[in-house]
Amino acid sequence: MSESLIHLQKEGKLAILEINRPSALNALNEELLNELTSEISNLEKDESIRVVIITGQGKAFVAGADIAKMKELNVSGAEKFAALGQSTFDRIQKSRLVSIAAVNGFALGGGLELALACDIRIGSEKAKLGLPEVSLGLIPGFGGTQRLARLIGYGRAAELIFTGDMIGAEEAYRIGILNKLTKDGEDLIATAKATAESILKKGPIAVAVAKSVIQNGLDTHLSKGLELEKKEFSNLFSGKESKEGMGAFLEKRPPNF
Repeated sequence: MSESLIHLQKEGKLAILEINRPSALNALNEELLNELTSEISNLEKDESIRVVIITGQGKAFVAGADIAKMKELNVSGAEKFAALGQSTFDRIQKSRLVSIAAVNGFALGGGLELALACDIRIGSEKAKLGLPEVSLGLIPGFGGTQRLARLIGYGRAAELIFTGDMIGAEEAYRIGILNKLTKDGEDLIATAKATAESILKKGPIAVAVAKSVIQNGLDTHLSKGLELEKKEFSNLFSGKESKEGMGAFLEKRPPNF
């Protein structure tokens, strides 16, 4: 049996997924995408897990898709490969789990698209990011044209996609792709864990609802997004979590979520 392409580690309510294909700079192929989907699906079924950190082994987060395999594709095969990549990353984005991309090195093509599908992106100062598909006569196919523009705006996204240029971590942080920067790989995981722990201290239902409202609001008109926010805000008053949270605040004690 072949070695798993993803290493899973659980620490309480936190899961860490490490992509384990360093000989190919963690390049995405069909097997890896299917395994990533399976891991996320299994974690969603584990009610004790609330946050997942995704990172890569070696000097790359994910250096892109497997070009050698892609070169063999025809139109039908390429459409199926894009559909697999998109469905995998949609699963991460729409999951109840809060996802944190710990970008430890190269995040190019499908690697950046994977990071964009996560809720939060933290990068090592050594990280290099980009969508170089036009250099291959292609375009991003795993969601990059859509998620990058929504994250940093049309102009900056267009420049990165049209030029295919690779940028450093500091520039990625400056334009809003990365939420935080760290010095090195060890500090990267520590920072990702600290961010996860901060989230885990908050109301689990509230965090999940907030994620859903933010994402659904981005796909609709502002007035509909505000209506959705009002509805979900008020619905939370019917549960025990909000009563505990507000009660703890008034009593000046930590909440017991």
